[in-house]
Amino acid sequence: MDKNLNFAVIGGGSWATAIVKMLSENLDKIYWYVRSPDTVAYIRKNKHNPNYLSSIEFHTEQLVLTSDMNEAVAAADIVIFAIPSAFLVSELEQLTVSMKDKIIFSAIKGIVPETGKIVGEHIHETYDIPFRNIGVITGPCHAEEVALERLSYLTIACADEEKAKYMAKRLQSDYIRTKVSKDILGTEYAAMLKNIYAIAAGIAHGLGYGDNFQSVLMSNAIREMKRFTKRIYKIDRNINDSAYLGDLLVTGYSTFSRNRMFGNMLGKGYTVKSAMMEMKMVAEGYYATKGVKKLKADMKKRVKTPIIDAVYEVLYEGGNAKKVFQKLTEKLD
Repeated sequence: MDKNLNFAVIGGGSWATAIVKMLSENLDKIYWYVRSPDTVAYIRKNKHNPNYLSSIEFHTEQLVLTSDMNEAVAAADIVIFAIPSAFLVSELEQLTVSMKDKIIFSAIKGIVPETGKIVGEHIHETYDIPFRNIGVITGPCHAEEVALERLSYLTIACADEEKAKYMAKRLQSDYIRTKVSKDILGTEYAAMLKNIYAIAAGIAHGLGYGDNFQSVLMSNAIREMKRFTKRIYKIDRNINDSAYLGDLLVTGYSTFSRNRMFGNMLGKGYTVKSAMMEMKMVAEGYYATKGVKKLKADMKKRVKTPIIDAVYEVLYEGGNAKKVFQKLTEKLD
């Protein structure tokens, strides 16, 4: 692959900001689309994002900042999407330039509500982009720790291993270790599922369950994830790898996890609506739970997912968190 391909990052949130930081360690120029013109102007002047990870100071001569997505996409050979999945369709509605010949990487750990599909599948079907030109950037990695330059690990998945290696090299640094995978669907589904399990972990914490129960919950969650990903996309994968188990653990236990925070609020008695209103960031697991429930309904063969079912009951059926989790405890081992 050409060593001088242009990169564009689409999104102005914490994960997009962290990705721009990682790329800036290795690239001289990065196109960065941020929706708000005021935020673009602020970053140009003050060298940091005023809304997310404000401690990161950018060398703005490296950045081609724009509030026009078409400008960023048109200039790029590789486009990284890092916006909440709930807003992906509405954001892409403004896109008039073709993505046909682009390499697309998704850093979105969620499901597209309008289609019920993971982002890679949505991009493939909607924009007719072959899977060999679609990749996934996944953890275990919190944006907040990237900002602090704490040692972190990324898994880059793509059906075309050379493209995965190319992206991995552009993201790695003294504080970022990378590995590559061909399991594009499995890693993306796992990145989506772990957000649901993090909500469950948060609910349990908010209800007062301790570390002993949390360990049982997480061990059941990884087995549940294994069953689900095997049913969706059967491939030889080690579910204990960091892209699966590691990402699950960091999202389920970390205080940086917005999905765990969301679940914790529900466990403490917040309604779903009030918890969503109070949070400043999107909890991807909320949308993922509904999407997975629909996927399960469409499956010809049933897959056992008691944790996902419990979270769905709390989020979408008005279930009392305390009663729902009392029932869940009888289904775990």
